[in-house]
Amino acid sequence: MVITMKNSKKMNYLNIKILLLVFIFMIVSLISIYSSQKMLSSSYNNLYIKQLLWYLIGFICICIIYKSKNDFIYKYANILYIIGNILLLLVLFIGTESNGAKCWFTIPGIGSFQPSEFVKIFMILVLANLLEKYCKSVNKNFFKDEIKIILKCFLIVLIPSILSFLEPDTGIIFIYFAILIVMLFTSGIRIGWFIAFFAIITSVVTAFLILFFNNKDTFINIFGTNFFYRMDRILDWKNGSGMQLTNALAATGSAGLFGYGFNNTPIYFPEPQTDFIFAIIGEELGFVGCCVVIILLLLIVIECIVIGLRAKDTGGRIICGGVGALVGIQTFINISVATGIFPNTGISLPFVSYGLTSLVCFFAGIGLVLNVGLQPKKYQ
Repeated sequence: MVITMKNSKKMNYLNIKILLLVFIFMIVSLISIYSSQKMLSSSYNNLYIKQLLWYLIGFICICIIYKSKNDFIYKYANILYIIGNILLLLVLFIGTESNGAKCWFTIPGIGSFQPSEFVKIFMILVLANLLEKYCKSVNKNFFKDEIKIILKCFLIVLIPSILSFLEPDTGIIFIYFAILIVMLFTSGIRIGWFIAFFAIITSVVTAFLILFFNNKDTFINIFGTNFFYRMDRILDWKNGSGMQLTNALAATGSAGLFGYGFNNTPIYFPEPQTDFIFAIIGEELGFVGCCVVIILLLLIVIECIVIGLRAKDTGGRIICGGVGALVGIQTFINISVATGIFPNTGISLPFVSYGLTSLVCFFAGIGLVLNVGLQPKKYQ
């Protein structure tokens, strides 16, 4: 198909908009992390400097993926996915334990490295590759072909989910399956499958909760004490007895429309630089600042959708759907935790929370989306 200058300019404009949004988040992140250091020990005084370094690494990651050929990215997707799962397995044995979970490798002089963050991107690539091949098949409308591709995709998600469950890191499992559902929907799988999937998940979760509340000894025998400890934290959330959430809500709720101002954080709560950085934003910038951050994150999701809709190639469209789902769903979960709607899941706020692997994960996702927009001859 012939590419017009008008279409090319539109795509370049969309790419610039995404990069501008990411740059704005860099500023928000650095300011929020600098302010959060008041709640931390003196050993955390240089967090904002490290975060700036992580951002620079992230921008380099965007540039590399942005300029890569699409076939080159697909070529190594399966290998990267296997490496990611090997790392998830290794972290169970040699990882660093924190708050009852082994989710990280500790790298001296750098900090923690969380393999599950990278697995999200590797999984998106593998799923996009599988679903693109399915969409190109002649018999894609038949029941047999649909169930085959669903089972294959389910297996791709199930492996890292089991390994993450053993850490245990239950929050990331919700992210994995949410991405899967959105990518299946983007590929054109019939709506009946999603209804069936929802019914199955609802039944499993219901049985899970019944076992937890009615027979805790059996629950511990099946899932172990670490996972029971994490489930017990849900009761703390339900009863409103957790200090972290209680103080974070007090900080955000007392800040009013415009907050206490930069570097004014009068109420202490743990982990302000990671899981609860949205509370720092609310405390300093108030309700208006929180709304601005939510809108900016929503704009990134919208840009992913728009670039995906302009991509005539199925693979490009599905990748954009997966990345958009990752940003949108993780934003929703993090903010829901910070505002007390959900119990604490350990999920970071995209582009804002402190952390090398989290930032690089999202920058890699943006690089993939921009890569779709860069290749008009293939995608339009």
